[in-house]
Amino acid sequence: MEEIRDIPYVQSPHREPLREFDLYLPSLSGSQHQHVPPLICFVHGGAWRSEDKKDHSDLARKLVSFTNYAVAVPNYRLSQGPENAIRHPAHAEDILSFLNFLMTWIGPSSHPPVYDSRSLILMGHSCSAHMLSSVFLDSSSKFPSLQPTLTLLRAVKAIIMSEGIYDIDLLLSRFPDYRDWFIEGAFGKWDSYATFAAIYPLRNSDIHWLIIHSKGDTLVDLSQSMAIYNHLRQQYAAKSDTHVSSNTDSLEEDHNDILNGDEFVKIVGDFVLHLDVET
Repeated sequence: MEEIRDIPYVQSPHREPLREFDLYLPSLSGSQHQHVPPLICFVHGGAWRSEDKKDHSDLARKLVSFTNYAVAVPNYRLSQGPENAIRHPAHAEDILSFLNFLMTWIGPSSHPPVYDSRSLILMGHSCSAHMLSSVFLDSSSKFPSLQPTLTLLRAVKAIIMSEGIYDIDLLLSRFPDYRDWFIEGAFGKWDSYATFAAIYPLRNSDIHWLIIHSKGDTLVDLSQSMAIYNHLRQQYAAKSDTHVSSNTDSLEEDHNDILNGDEFVKIVGDFVLHLDVET
């Protein structure tokens, strides 16, 4: 396995560590693919205010080992204090910039193509599930800056979301302390956050979705995952059985602890390897 760190995904006159990503590559000798494989992208959580891509290097390595696909883990700008100007949708805009970069990047100069840019599998954990939903469901009436290109929409074959946050008012009804802890920092001060609920219409009905939630999560309750799962099932209608699935029974660890275990990797890996990713 090879690891390439701190790859910038935006052009800037100075280094921006929060807009870089790490790339984890399977060994060439271990590759079993007849064609260039898809790329898995894991976007970290952290309540829009914390964590770093390097915190998830072990998970990335496990995903590479299980799937034999390359894995990319980006950073994005964080809302780290009351004086910080980073607010939604800036975090999601960074992830969209990262994905747009992947569409045209030719990869490490010393390697043959390491992933098929027409075949992306996205993973969002906790707050980044909200980001991915805001980009790949149709939020354009509220946040036009999150409009993906048609090429990117077609490239995304699946979105896997774990312990996600989607409906902020619902979250605050269960965890009112979160308002001061991180919601106001990421979204500003509002009486209601209904505008920011990531429960939008479909942009593309060909994407496959997997919603994961642990029975042991004490930070985000199951109602969040059920809200997006039921919404997607309704949106996909006759295609829901083939395009929207969930796993809410297999995991028992707490919110972030699931990322350290082998069962999470197996759930994700089995889902990924059974996808039809023909471009």
